[in-house]
Formats: sequence, C-alpha cells, structure tokens
Amino acid sequence: MDFLELAERRVSVRGFTEAPVAEEALDAVIEAARLAPSACNRQPWHLVVIRDEARRRLLGEAYPQAWFVGAPVILALCVEPAAGWQRSDGKSYVDVDGAIAMDHITLCAADLGLGTCWIGAFEAHAVRRILHLPPGIEPLALTPLGHPADAGRPKKRKPREALVHDEQW
Repeated sequence: MDFLELAERRVSVRGFTEAPVAEEALDAVIEAARLAPSACNRQPWHLVVIRDEARRRLLGEAYPQAWFVGAPVILALCVEPAAGWQRSDGKSYVDVDGAIAMDHITLCAADLGLGTCWIGAFEAHAVRRILHLPPGIEPLALTPLGHPADAGRPKKRKPREALVHDEQW
C-alpha cells in the first residue's frame, strides 16, 4: 500500500474486539513513535503503555467512554516541556513533536490493521494521577489500540482549494 492509501485508510475507531494486540505489532507501533522526527532531534516525548484492564478502567475517569477503556491497549503520549526546542520568539515545539510521534503511532497501527482514536479531550489531572506521571511530564494525547470491531467513522475533509494557497495567502 502506498502512503496516500494508508493516510486515507486511517480512521478514528471507536469499537474494538477483545483480541489481544500481538507484541510484535505493539513493538512496531512503539518503534514508529521512537523514529518520529522532532525539532532539533530533542525527542521530548514519553510513551506509557497501558495493558492492565484495571488501569484502563481507571483511565475511564479521565475520558469516560466505554469503547475507550474496552480496547486491549491504551497508549498515553506524554511530553516533557523542559526538554523541547523553542523558537527565538519563545514558541515551544514540544506539542508539535508529540503530535508527530502520535501521528506515526496512528499510521503504523493502521498499516498493521489495528485501530486507534486520537484523544485530547481528557482530564489531564486524572491521567497524571492514574499513570503516576512525575513533575515536568504532561499528558498530551491518548489513544486506544486494538483490532477494530467497526469500520470507524468516514472522513470528512475540506477541499484542497480551502487549504492550499499558492505563493501567498
């Protein structure tokens, strides 16, 4: 499959089977995140892998959706702001770097036939408490990871003309 086919096939999945994620597949997804580019190669992210059913259920306090905690794996992408690169005007790229790593996760998972759903609308303080995050580490994004029980939601995308500007705005 070429990259554009993969990008089109990747959808947000909100239903998972009980089938476990093979360790080889999980390792590949983690490796995809590890290989993600970052500003000045700072790599200011950390990945917490949650397989334990009780801890996944606890994460339901942070994002109370049954389909979320029903996935066999939840990945928490966390960033370390002090380790990230800042542009000369003070703009931090730590969230951008973390987002690139999460994008690598979702695309690799789709390539392996696994489903994900990028989640940012969670209670950060609950995630911090449940995962015992140390000071200076912030949860950026969560995703369930598993075998899709459904086809996911169809994508709605703006037309190219609404997004691309030639030479200037």
